[in-house]
Amino acid sequence: MEPILTTEFEGMTLAGRGKVRDIYDFDDHLLIVATDRLSAFDVVLPTPIPDKGKVLTQISAYWFSRMSSVVGNHMVSVSPEEYPVEAREHADQLAGRSMLVRRCEPLPVECVVRGYVAGSGWKEYQQESSISEIGLPSGLRQCDRLPEPIFTPATKAERGTHDENISFNRMESIIGSELAARLRDLSLEVYLKGSEEAAGKGIIIADTKFEFGLIDGELLMIDELLTPDSSRFWPAETYTPGVSQESLDKQYVRNYLETLDWDKTDPGPELPEDVVAETSRRYRKIYEWLTGSPL
Repeated sequence: MEPILTTEFEGMTLAGRGKVRDIYDFDDHLLIVATDRLSAFDVVLPTPIPDKGKVLTQISAYWFSRMSSVVGNHMVSVSPEEYPVEAREHADQLAGRSMLVRRCEPLPVECVVRGYVAGSGWKEYQQESSISEIGLPSGLRQCDRLPEPIFTPATKAERGTHDENISFNRMESIIGSELAARLRDLSLEVYLKGSEEAAGKGIIIADTKFEFGLIDGELLMIDELLTPDSSRFWPAETYTPGVSQESLDKQYVRNYLETLDWDKTDPGPELPEDVVAETSRRYRKIYEWLTGSPL
């Protein structure tokens, strides 16, 4: 099947389009369809990545099931035969890349957990010797493991704008101290549990971001969970502190984009065929590596 950049299904009400996902309205439920769009530096690129949406959906479903003992989530089903009748008519296109979820009120923060010094955290550490106002030991190298994982929240970016790392105090001012502490503790617990499982399969989860929502006061994980769009995955066998790591996530695309004369604003550049093919391969590989099953 050809990669999918956008969707539009007859008989279904489109509620909105995110950077990657198209969302359809079914009253107290939503149908989230993961397209093959890829965003980098908070810009949606014009070139789709084959199978990317299937990888994101199926990895999220895998982790939602495994983390349900820690915290609930919004997932209802990933089986089109269990969707509302209007969606079942499009089962062939929805299979593998869609998820029926409970409608939540999303919280306006992203919950980032870092176990290693990489990405924007590495840039901030070089300047401040801290990340999100959390002081860190001196002398850390790029991609060094932190003494313990840290929680570094961020504001959510609108399409075409950039996420902003914020302090925990700022997070408390946005959503309240009690809820902020609960999100921090749950995020660290999920990261540690996921990292331990991944480590047993030869994968380092360097950092990740989670999103949460509320239904009648019930706190749930939403959106995606421990995917190559929301996390940094490194093969443990090639991990070498002090240098940039081989990535099994969209960092591969970011690295390519850094070689271009592009100001990281819309419109994003087209990706060449070799970059598209290698990115797709890496997404499929991390799925198969984590789950032990072919996509």
